[in-house]
Amino acid sequence: TPYFVSHITIICTFSVLSVAAKADFKARNCSEVREACIGKGFSFAHVPLQEIPGEHLRVCPQGNTCCTSEMEDKFGQQSKQEFENLVDEMSHVLRSTFVSRHKRFDEFFLELLENTERSLNEMFVRTYGKPYMQNSEVFENLFAELKRYYTGGNVNLEEMLNDFWSRLLERMFTLLNSQYVITEDYLDCISKYTDELKPFGDVPRKLKAQVTRAFIAARTFVQGLSVGREVAQRVSKVSSTPSCIRALTKMLYCPFCRGMPSVKPCKNYCLNVMKGCLANQADLDPEWNQYIDAMLLVAQRLEGPFNIESVMEPIDVKISEAIMNMQDNSAQVSYRVFQGCGQPKPSGMSRSTRGVSDVFNARFRPYSPEERPTTAAGTSLDRLVADIKEKLKLSKKFWSGLPEVMCVEDRVTAGNASDEDCWNGHTKGRYFPEVQKDGLTNQVNNPEVAVDITRPDTFIRQQIMALRVMTNKLKNAYNGNDIYFQDSSK
Repeated sequence: TPYFVSHITIICTFSVLSVAAKADFKARNCSEVREACIGKGFSFAHVPLQEIPGEHLRVCPQGNTCCTSEMEDKFGQQSKQEFENLVDEMSHVLRSTFVSRHKRFDEFFLELLENTERSLNEMFVRTYGKPYMQNSEVFENLFAELKRYYTGGNVNLEEMLNDFWSRLLERMFTLLNSQYVITEDYLDCISKYTDELKPFGDVPRKLKAQVTRAFIAARTFVQGLSVGREVAQRVSKVSSTPSCIRALTKMLYCPFCRGMPSVKPCKNYCLNVMKGCLANQADLDPEWNQYIDAMLLVAQRLEGPFNIESVMEPIDVKISEAIMNMQDNSAQVSYRVFQGCGQPKPSGMSRSTRGVSDVFNARFRPYSPEERPTTAAGTSLDRLVADIKEKLKLSKKFWSGLPEVMCVEDRVTAGNASDEDCWNGHTKGRYFPEVQKDGLTNQVNNPEVAVDITRPDTFIRQQIMALRVMTNKLKNAYNGNDIYFQDSSK
C-alpha cells in the first residue's frame, strides 16, 4: 500500500542519516517479529516490515510498533487460549489423581461387597444346606441394603441391621420349632424379646458397631473423592475477565509489538498478572486445605478400626457364630418366648421328621486365609489408602500455589537470573512493583490486573460451599457418625 511504502522510505532515509545507523535500523526492523509470528502459527493479513506509529493500539504501548490492530486482537485471543490451556495443564495431575483414585476405591468397595456375599453364600450352602437356601433372601437383603447404603441410598444402617437380626431370629425360631404353627402375629411378639434374650449372643451388638463405622467411613471417603474430583474439574476450567486478558496480552505479546519477541516477562510481573487473573481460585484454598485435612483423617480411619475390609471379610464366620449361639440357646429362648407369647399350636410334625437339628449341628470350618478370594484385583485397602494419603498431602495449597507454578522459568518468564533482561510490561528492564498477596481482597492494588474485589466469583463460591459441606460430612464420619442419621438413636 502507498502508506507503507512511503512510510518505509521515510524511515529508511531517517535511518541512513542517523548517527547510530546500524543499531537504530535493527531496532526498527520487524523481520524478527514476522518470523516469531510464523513460528507460533499466526497467519496475519499483514505484518509491517518496519515499525509504524502505534496510536491504533489499545493494549500495548502506543509508541512505534511492529503490530497492526489485527495482530493485537489475535494476540489477545491467543493469550486467553494459552492461559486457559496452561491452567488446564497445570491442574491435570490433580484432576486425574481424583478421577483415578475415586474409580479405584469405588471398584474396590463394590468388589469387596460382592466377594463377601459370594463367600458367605458358599460357606452357608456347605455348612447349613437346605435350611439356608430356603431362607437365603434374608442374607441377600442384607447385602442389597449394604450396597444401597454404600452407593448413596437413604438407608439407616442401625435400623437395617436390627431388622436383619429380627428376620433371622424369626426364620430360625420357626425352623427350630417346626412342631408348632408359628403365625405372623406370634413372630411379632417374639421380636419384643430380642433385646432381653440376646439369642445371638454379643455378635449383633459388636457387628453393628463395626459395620456402621466402616460403611460410614467408606461411603463418605468415596463421596469426598467425588467432590474433590468435581471441584478440581470445575475450577480448572477458568473463564478469563476482560481485564485479565488485557494483562495477559500485555505480558505475553506486547514484546512482539515492541520488536523484541524473544524477551520473556519478568518473574514478579508474571506473578502479579497470574495472582490477579487467578484471584478467585486462590480464595478456594482455605476451604480446600480443610477438606484435604478431613479426607486425611478419614483415611486414617480406613486404615485402623474402621477398615471395611477387615470388618467384611470375616462377616460370614461372625454371622455363623451368631447362628451357633442361637442354636445353643434355643431351648432357653423358646421357653422364655412361650412364657411371654403363649404356647403356639402344634403343627402335627415331630422334631425328628425335620432333621433340622442335624443341619445346625454341622459345626462349620471357616475359610483359611489363603482360601479367601482376593479382593479388588489382588490389591488391599491398606495399599490404596497409603497411596491416596500421599497424593492428598501433595494437593494441599494447590490453588494459591498456581501462579507460582505457572510463572516457572522457561515456560512463561525470564526467571530470576535476568532481572534486567526481561519484559516489564513497557520495555526490557527491571520490574519494580511488589508482588501482591493471594486471594481476591489482596488484589485491590494489583498494578497489572484491574480486579473488582467487591464481586467474588459466584461459581467459585459454590465450590467453596460444596467443599464446606463435604468437610463437615468427613468430620462426622471420622467420629463414626453418619450426618444423615445423627438423630436416629436419640
